[in-house]
Amino acid sequence: MKSRARLIALLSSLTAFVPFSIDTYLPSLPQIARDLSGSAAQVQHTISAFLLGLCLGMLFYGPLSDRYGRRPLLLGSLVVYGVATLGCLFADSVEHLIAWRFLQAIGGAGALILARAIARDLFGLTQAAKVLSWMHLLTMMATLVAPMIGTWLVLIQGWRTIFAALFMLSSLCLIMVTFGLKESLAPRANGASVKGAFAAYLAIARQPRAVALIGCMALSFGGMFAFITASPFVYVVFFGVSPRTFSGLFALNILGIIVVTLINARWVGRFGPQRMLAVGAVLAGAAGAAMLLIGFTQWGGLWPIVGCTVMYMGVTGLLGANCTASLMAMFPHQAGASIALGVSVQFAVGALASLWVSYLADGTSWPMCLVMGICGLGCLVACGFSTRTPIEPGVAGDDACVPFQP
Repeated sequence: MKSRARLIALLSSLTAFVPFSIDTYLPSLPQIARDLSGSAAQVQHTISAFLLGLCLGMLFYGPLSDRYGRRPLLLGSLVVYGVATLGCLFADSVEHLIAWRFLQAIGGAGALILARAIARDLFGLTQAAKVLSWMHLLTMMATLVAPMIGTWLVLIQGWRTIFAALFMLSSLCLIMVTFGLKESLAPRANGASVKGAFAAYLAIARQPRAVALIGCMALSFGGMFAFITASPFVYVVFFGVSPRTFSGLFALNILGIIVVTLINARWVGRFGPQRMLAVGAVLAGAAGAAMLLIGFTQWGGLWPIVGCTVMYMGVTGLLGANCTASLMAMFPHQAGASIALGVSVQFAVGALASLWVSYLADGTSWPMCLVMGICGLGCLVACGFSTRTPIEPGVAGDDACVPFQP
């Protein structure tokens, strides 16, 4: 039991690389612009470069890990992340920081994808959904505390302290993986060639049920990004709440994610991922429909929107965990490729939703409600399609997994 807990803690630490790499860094952006003599727009490009590197890196790690195993690629990704983080630490210009952030994201993408693939290797479908829920819970807790940690680190010795802390975190994880994690991919699961491993993307895209699962998790993610992008303007500017009140209202969404994820981790073993997925999609669809009505009529002011967003955001972790587990169960020998494709599409849809809500911005709550509403209803439709689409013979795996060996 202790070995299992240590493994989940390690995998959660790996998935927390991305929120820590972004959220601890946000409070220091103005200081970075001053120290490196760059504009606000230039410094914001470091975030864009990180997201671009993240999406590209995911697409490579998944198939390669199906071919060569999880452990060597995970070790390599941690080394790349550590080296790039040192580059960020000693960067002397915004241009250099942008380049190092891109490389840092390439390394972080490996940790994000391979941690999930390892969870699928070591656990069956139902247990994988439960473990992924715990991982998502700990990641959300990291997301909640990361800005506070970043602010505290900046006060110590400036923004470079953040990258020193990230380097220590990556070094600790590298040591733990080196000495405490064996290869999780069964030898029989290794692909025949690199070309065949990357061809898995085409095979996955040809499966309607897989596409529906990816659509379900991606659309829920898109609604979340729309909220993150628009909520500061909607809450603070349109409704006139104070920044402190906005922080509290934003924290309610994180609390909702934590509570629902805990429920999913507890109940998924009893009811199974498909039923829990259906419940989450219904709640997301209901919240989306309510957001459309509230945004269009401007009924009720702030609090109905707060209630709907808490319900919508709360089920995103449940949807992500169960879609991910179900997707990897369909392709047990291409688990890395399946999760890489799914998470890459997630981030792509999230970016598009963010751009969409920004383009539609008119000073009211309607654009946020519109995009979140469409994403919520789309998530429900995709989930319904996935449950009614049979898995083609020879595609789905079973609940088998290799013996648990932390």
